[in-house]
Amino acid sequence: MKKLITAFVGSMVLTAAPVALSAEATKELKMAYDADPVTLDIHEQLSGGMLQLSHMTFDPLVRWTSDLKFEPRLAKSWERIDENTMRFELREGVKFHSGNQLTSKDVKFTLERLKQSPDYKAIFQPFSELKVIDDYTFELVTKEPYPLLLNTATYIFPMDSEFYSGKTESGESKSAITKHGNSFASENMSGTGPYIIRDRQQGVRVEFERFDDYWDTESPGNVGKITLTPIKENNTRVSALLSGGVDFIAPVPPTDLERIKRDEDSSLVTMSGTRIILFHMNQERVEAFKNPKVRQAIAYAINQEGIAAKIMKGFATPAAQMSPRGYQGFNESLTPRFDVAKAQALMKEAGYEDGFTITMMAPNNRYVNDDKIAQAVAAMLARINIKVDLKTLPKAQYWPEYDNRAADMMMIGWHADTEDSANFFEFLTFCPNAETGAGQYNAGKYCNPELDALVNQANVETDRDKRAAMLQEVEQRLYEDAAFIPLHWQDLAWASKENVKIEPVLNVMNFPYLGDLVVE
Repeated sequence: MKKLITAFVGSMVLTAAPVALSAEATKELKMAYDADPVTLDIHEQLSGGMLQLSHMTFDPLVRWTSDLKFEPRLAKSWERIDENTMRFELREGVKFHSGNQLTSKDVKFTLERLKQSPDYKAIFQPFSELKVIDDYTFELVTKEPYPLLLNTATYIFPMDSEFYSGKTESGESKSAITKHGNSFASENMSGTGPYIIRDRQQGVRVEFERFDDYWDTESPGNVGKITLTPIKENNTRVSALLSGGVDFIAPVPPTDLERIKRDEDSSLVTMSGTRIILFHMNQERVEAFKNPKVRQAIAYAINQEGIAAKIMKGFATPAAQMSPRGYQGFNESLTPRFDVAKAQALMKEAGYEDGFTITMMAPNNRYVNDDKIAQAVAAMLARINIKVDLKTLPKAQYWPEYDNRAADMMMIGWHADTEDSANFFEFLTFCPNAETGAGQYNAGKYCNPELDALVNQANVETDRDKRAAMLQEVEQRLYEDAAFIPLHWQDLAWASKENVKIEPVLNVMNFPYLGDLVVE
């Protein structure tokens, strides 16, 4: 049995013995992201970058497919035992990078650790326990019926309980989670994933090498070595691809899409993302916003398709609801309703033909073209005699203002951690409740207890079709009530050299499955 033990000296990863590459995994990949992982502890921070690392060096129980369905990974099968219990069967013979065998005790260790993580514990709050049946069978038990159990299982990347247990030489627990600090897990790693880390210099380079004993022998991946270089500047990152310095980059800024398309040796992949960009209308600050006809007038005055085409340069999908396609709440019948004449008529019916003045705030460095979008929305509202006093701020200054509901209309972007519609409603449209955290980011102070109750009902409905119908009804009624102003879902873009076949390993969550990457 090959045994790999990783340890760090300074920023260098040392290994006990070399691991031979499989015969098929002989290709090399040089890639550039806008940042590198801030830690090797996959439970220290809930972020896109850390989840990308998780999929390279660990494997989840189940993972999302490109069409937002579930596929088995370390869990080869699952079945619902009762409304609160799901039984999973693990694959046998899966090895960690240390050489230890994966068993149910590792999954139990991982769940207990996730529930202690400051960033993950809220996601795992519905779980009451993990029952180990035998080495390869366990049950996930929730406190009440929970339809998002499989969604949440995509966040369970089993950790090597033996590797992460015990004490370090300095007497610290190896299982400790330390935010922004030095811990055993932040500097040492033993996963089940396709790659091990051979060398890491924070902010400079991370080198990955194919794990010779990787369990997924059917993976088409043929990349034996990956070098990740963080390049923060967009232009520099794109230039590195076009000059041949790297083979794969992400993200690609909208301003460089055409530049890459014109390059014969490069390939560009874009897709509609799942982050909704929207404006809230504060009904406590502006009396007129309490009138649904005024809110509807604003909805008719905004040209989502124009913003997507001209400001976002096609790098956005116009939205009329929060739920993107593929989510259970996505309502096919809802489309953008731009119609200035209709908007003006609604303002007249509501008694506001002469309009009024409002304040508006938006960030200017958080979302793609956020300040330009806000300027466009302000200009569109002028056509229905709503005069806007617009202020844009860097994100560090914007979020305190957002928390204070400092303007009459405020911009926010939201991606559902659970890849589920209910997450949007719970944070963005629920009646605000400081005690429970409901409506925490509802800057419009919109409140419809009937819809909140319907979402709560959906959250304990395990029949997917029934639940989808409930969530689609919520979207329909929010649309009719013009509870907020949806603008678009931000698109995603990646680029590579022509021989690097990235499209099959990409998804809307932006967790490329690089273990399956093929380089021709």
